[in-house]
Amino acid sequence: MASQPSKRAQGIAPFLAMEVMERAFELEAAGARVVHLEIGEPEFPAPPAAVEAAARALREEPARYTDSRGIPGLRAAIAAERATRNGVGIDPERVLVASGTSPALLLAFTYLLDPGDEVVLGTPHYACYPNLIRAVGGVPVLVPTAAEAGYRLDPARVRERLTPRTRAILVASPANPTGAIQERRDLEALHALGLPLVSDEIYDGLVYDGARVTSALELGDNVFVLDGFSKRYAMTGFRLGYLIAPQSAARTLRSLAQNLFISVASFVQRAGVAALAEGAATIAELQKAYAARRLVLMRGLVALGFEVPVTPRGAFYVFANARRFGSDSRRLASDLLERAHVAVTPGVDFGDAGEGWLRFSCTASEADLDEALTRLGRVLR
Repeated sequence: MASQPSKRAQGIAPFLAMEVMERAFELEAAGARVVHLEIGEPEFPAPPAAVEAAARALREEPARYTDSRGIPGLRAAIAAERATRNGVGIDPERVLVASGTSPALLLAFTYLLDPGDEVVLGTPHYACYPNLIRAVGGVPVLVPTAAEAGYRLDPARVRERLTPRTRAILVASPANPTGAIQERRDLEALHALGLPLVSDEIYDGLVYDGARVTSALELGDNVFVLDGFSKRYAMTGFRLGYLIAPQSAARTLRSLAQNLFISVASFVQRAGVAALAEGAATIAELQKAYAARRLVLMRGLVALGFEVPVTPRGAFYVFANARRFGSDSRRLASDLLERAHVAVTPGVDFGDAGEGWLRFSCTASEADLDEALTRLGRVLR
């Protein structure tokens, strides 16, 4: 008898950004040159110090298991960097290192949720949030946000969606795909609702036009903060992130990490220590480049007939209304990939609220952005 997927497994939808990327890889293997605007991956190299630290660790240290929470030096360095960035002292005992923010989110939701428990979050939303909630038996509860309001997550609307089964409120600031930054007063109001605040801060540091991000760490102790090295330090392939949790959750989270992941690769953790110590130049370079590229991309998309109602204040995406060209964003993205060899992410990946939209990453070089816009123009005309 053939195996059958569980109902929970069947409830996990494909990650369309990855689906587009994997089809792009197939086209490239067949000889096409694809311009990648679909994935949130910096085209810059990782900090040289991080690369050298990983190589040195592989050469000179035995590659062994580490403490399931991460090596002490990395956890202390994360706490120190957070104190500098957010002005909040963090006990390294609250830090748990993971293989990226997705495993860290999975740990947080496994800790917080029983089957049927709910997490309230804004939409459009990062594609994987609902699936990570469903993976542990939880229920995502979506609160619409609007472009004309800067994709603000309205605390009053969140309050209306709370039930006896609500266990957490999820926020992302800066947000994927919109680039929105939540105002401090709104985060304070959300925190005041008395539920754990799960805050994805992976794009903090990549902000523009004088914007400032309020970390959930500044609001109080009942917060679970996700962050990592992929975006600010151009280290996506290193797969290194972390969770900062309340002290009361540390023991249980440690047990979960021991069982689910054992530990993060030791040489990758050494790279993380080096990135925190010597990676400031990489962050500055990325921030300067993306501030310019998002404007190049926005102007080009508007000239092609897309609507871009909000200038992104953070992250490195432009979320554009594409309904002029078709209401089925998945079909439109596929058409653009196959005909123009430009890979973009369908808006429906970010929830029903994103249908008819496309997400464009501005991490490609300006030359590639210009090439992509030219190709798109040929096909869309």
